[in-house]
Amino acid sequence: MSFLTVFFTMSSTNYKHPLLYYGLSIFFSWILWFTAAYLSHYTKQNNWINILELAGLLFPFILSLVLIFTNKALTHDFVNRFFNFDKSKWVYYVLVVTLMLGSLLLAQIVSLFFGYSTLQFNLALTPSFTSKLISPLAILFLAPLIEELAWHTYGTDCLRSRFNLFTTNIIFALFWGIWHVPLSFIKDYYHSNLAEQGWIYSLNFFVSLFPFVFIINWLYYKTNRNIIVAIVFHITAGFFIELFNTHPDSKIIQTLLLLAFSIMIVNKEKALFFNKNIIAQ
Repeated sequence: MSFLTVFFTMSSTNYKHPLLYYGLSIFFSWILWFTAAYLSHYTKQNNWINILELAGLLFPFILSLVLIFTNKALTHDFVNRFFNFDKSKWVYYVLVVTLMLGSLLLAQIVSLFFGYSTLQFNLALTPSFTSKLISPLAILFLAPLIEELAWHTYGTDCLRSRFNLFTTNIIFALFWGIWHVPLSFIKDYYHSNLAEQGWIYSLNFFVSLFPFVFIINWLYYKTNRNIIVAIVFHITAGFFIELFNTHPDSKIIQTLLLLAFSIMIVNKEKALFFNKNIIAQ
């Protein structure tokens, strides 16, 4: 059965519109963000640029809400997954708030053996990107919140309804990387600043999405698809990167550490990642 055939095959689940969801998400986000990129280089209308950036970010979330609230079963599932905390899952909750910080600090420690400065452990005085309409600190919390209210309310599950978790992760990481592309052209945006530092750092961002997606979805399904878990984990990823004066090369080391961790959990949780019928444990 071909890839497209699998996508077009109707599923018994209510999460059944992956082509519609991901097609519209990338189409409208790209239009809004490429417009923002153009304006960022040819005008000084910073407020309009920020509005376009925010609109592109919001579109997948709004689309998720439309698909969810037009279906009673999805609405019920959506509401319940904000409150389905289980004290027996405490290990995963601890990992949610510590894993990204721990991996970043470990990466910086490893970098010291290659001659990098201990100044990386100093707190950053300024953010690595600018924004006029919304403060950079607010963006560090708002952007992950909006994204996860899209990806882990409808986006991940509509893929998971068709594929096992391993394939779902690969497809989503590829989409996510492509979805971010226009942001690399917006002047002074985080992704464009990465590109100016060197192609290797833009490549690292793209590669880092793969272990990140494997880990966040592992935590998501191990905590019974809890949406708050995904939101908090995503917020910690961006916040801690901005908290320290981390050298860009240490971010590459962090990617390698997270890749090793993701390989470990896939090897340990083969049934969860490769059995299509298992969606939680």
